[in-house]
Amino acid sequence: MTDRPTALDLPPMDPLPDATARYFALCEDKLGMVPNVLRAYAFDAAKLDAFTAMYNDLMLGPSALSKLEREMIAVVVSAANRCWYCQVAHGAAVRALSGDPGLGEAMVMNWRAAPLDARQTAMLRFAEKVTLASHTIEEADRDALRAQGFTDRDIWDIAAVAGFFAMSNRVASATGMRPNPDYHAQAR
Repeated sequence: MTDRPTALDLPPMDPLPDATARYFALCEDKLGMVPNVLRAYAFDAAKLDAFTAMYNDLMLGPSALSKLEREMIAVVVSAANRCWYCQVAHGAAVRALSGDPGLGEAMVMNWRAAPLDARQTAMLRFAEKVTLASHTIEEADRDALRAQGFTDRDIWDIAAVAGFFAMSNRVASATGMRPNPDYHAQAR
């Protein structure tokens, strides 16, 4: 087993830029680790900054979607794409945010088996369709979300989170990104 975050040989910047070093130190402090996805991007400051800016905006920025709902979208997209890294990392986040290890496991294995309400089901059905067949989305799909109380801004946020993880899944899978071992034991 290697300490590299991916199957690629892309050494991190040495030394890390001050802002990157501070960000990694914050990760260590808050998470107890630097997620391998960040370590994977650490060979190029511009790519790392672009990735983290988009992630932080979509997953932590202002939205009517809760952090748990955004993580649920990440898991559904990652499960549809069979992205090992993101299923492990975001499955752990669902477990932690929900306080329900069973929910996190169901989301990774088969989100339809999870105990979800009608609103969450509509949101995840749409996210999955964005992932698997975005070209088939019609007004009826958006109307199904509106019927559950989602605004047009919420629909944008669902689509943006799903789209970001579709991209991220493909990069993670193509580069052989490895989940941090710490994720496996979290929130169980």
